[in-house]
Amino acid sequence: MRSILTPGHIGAILAARRKHLKLSQSQVAAKVGLSQNRLSVLEANPATLTAKQLLALLNVLGLEMTISEAATTAKTRVEW
Repeated sequence: MRSILTPGHIGAILAARRKHLKLSQSQVAAKVGLSQNRLSVLEANPATLTAKQLLALLNVLGLEMTISEAATTAKTRVEW
């Protein structure tokens, strides 16, 4: 499992997974309803990625997202 600490980490993970699957930006973009240019921008600057786009990309790339307490705060009980 990888920790994501900055938006740049998201773009790097998405691009690496896409390349690992030997998929082009055009192929992935078409599956999620984006242009190739927009996917290129999102991989390079994922700060503008919407939650809907992120979840669609994760689905196409066979990834899932898990949210958990950071290791440094796990000792403190937090109630929502």
